[in-house]
Amino acid sequence: MRRISALLAAALLAAACSAEPETETERAGCDTAFTSALSRWADAGFSGALAIGDGAGLDCRAAFGLADESTPNADETVFAIGSISKAFTAAAVVDLVDAGEFALDDRAGDLLPGLEGPAAGATVEQLLLHTSGLDGAHGEDHRPLDREDAVAAVGGLRSAFEPGTEFLYSNAGYALLALIVDEATGDYRSYLAEEILQVGGERIGGFWDGEPAAPGPRAVGTVDGRSSSENGDFAGPHWALAGNGDLAMTAAELGAWTRGLFTGAVVSEDAMDLLLETGFDNGDGTMEIPGWVSVGPDMFGVPIITASGGGGDTGHNAVAAWLPESGTSIAVTSNTDGVVAGELVDAIGPALIAGEPIPAPEGRAEVDPAELQAREGVYTLDSGSRFHVTAQADGLEIAADGADAVAALFSSGEFSAEDVAAHEDDVLALLNGETDTGREEREAIEADLGPIERVELAGTAVEDGELRTYARIGTADDDVLAWYALDGHGGVGAVSLGVEPPAFTLVPTGDGEYRQADLAGAGAGVRVSFEDDLMTATGPAGTVEARR
Repeated sequence: MRRISALLAAALLAAACSAEPETETERAGCDTAFTSALSRWADAGFSGALAIGDGAGLDCRAAFGLADESTPNADETVFAIGSISKAFTAAAVVDLVDAGEFALDDRAGDLLPGLEGPAAGATVEQLLLHTSGLDGAHGEDHRPLDREDAVAAVGGLRSAFEPGTEFLYSNAGYALLALIVDEATGDYRSYLAEEILQVGGERIGGFWDGEPAAPGPRAVGTVDGRSSSENGDFAGPHWALAGNGDLAMTAAELGAWTRGLFTGAVVSEDAMDLLLETGFDNGDGTMEIPGWVSVGPDMFGVPIITASGGGGDTGHNAVAAWLPESGTSIAVTSNTDGVVAGELVDAIGPALIAGEPIPAPEGRAEVDPAELQAREGVYTLDSGSRFHVTAQADGLEIAADGADAVAALFSSGEFSAEDVAAHEDDVLALLNGETDTGREEREAIEADLGPIERVELAGTAVEDGELRTYARIGTADDDVLAWYALDGHGGVGAVSLGVEPPAFTLVPTGDGEYRQADLAGAGAGVRVSFEDDLMTATGPAGTVEARR
């Protein structure tokens, strides 16, 4: 699901800036109608910057919102680019392969002394394409992890499948590639700065934390509605994010580097041929290539190569794309969770692709504290599930207790009903001990809570950009609510026990109606209305009624 928003972003931004300008002055900037439309989305919560160029004179740059409490985002504002860092790591790897330092079919264990476990048998190519099967995390963002411990942690990961046969996105796999670059060159960070973070002989960007740092003023990110404390002063060691999410730069620099990479200004032509010819077919019209996803013309009418990143504890999101037929590069960055890049393109992408005007974001009605307080209470569905409604400063918070209550408030532009059903099946299988990972998880839970007597699914929500399935785990003495976020092969990506039911924030739209706060408009998301003691929720799952 990580691909769709990035692909739409590429298509919509290219469409928005492709019209022939009337003057050379306009040629040097963005189309006025486009920036005017985006300004309305900035008013709705989008904060960030974009850069679009075609190498033939088009140089569209625009910034919206605030970098911090008082400073506007600008062309020189630096953003963490998250997983787009993998594109830079991949460029370093193909550069070294082209130089004869190692080969794509070399095993990681032969290139990195001390590496053990399934990771040692993975080839460089499998690591580049996320087909190594490495399952799990080797470290936590912004927690110290030195080189020796990183090698040991990656070596301790299990393999989810026979390497080379399937796809499983792996941050650890790209950290391992960074370690291989470090071993081959003597210094991973220096090699990236001197050989890869270069366009036309000039260095661009740098590292979010540590040296060489990305120069320039930094945007402050937003995580769960609060300003992130990760502002680039983490002292390290940095091997948890090395190679998979450690870089930062301006949107203009990201766009320039993207164009430079695909036009031969970063690595040699032979190295680029190697990158473009190395792939894994996903079977859905897309192909993994090192650091990127390549999409054929059937999906959007033109071929697109794209990468996206974000969702970490910096609170930043980024998209980069290359349109080979027009030679257009696109970069988009954002630093708040009001309207992130993916939500923006979900709302306006279909209209742009269809050649229709960009829809305006849906506004909010003026908040009436007395009305909000009048909505408070516990509303019960016929099934016994409940909505706990609480007034907040600018809307309502609704905690959904029960599977059908959660389903009624579920809406996502990234995850389908099929995705949710598959995730819930995997969580149930895990907690019932039907897999090796599940049996280990049950053992760990029972060591704390006692023997598990029952497991009941309690709904699935999208939180922090991932699916989280809630489950009530019953023992002889207690019921505990937990949530699980799984990877594509049933492994535990994240888990939390002893949690509260998922909560959804709604904002008023007028006439007693409310919409989800994190879906900024164009008719998207769940709608909730109140009439006396009746609460009605309408969304992708249909319409449900609950009474207070």
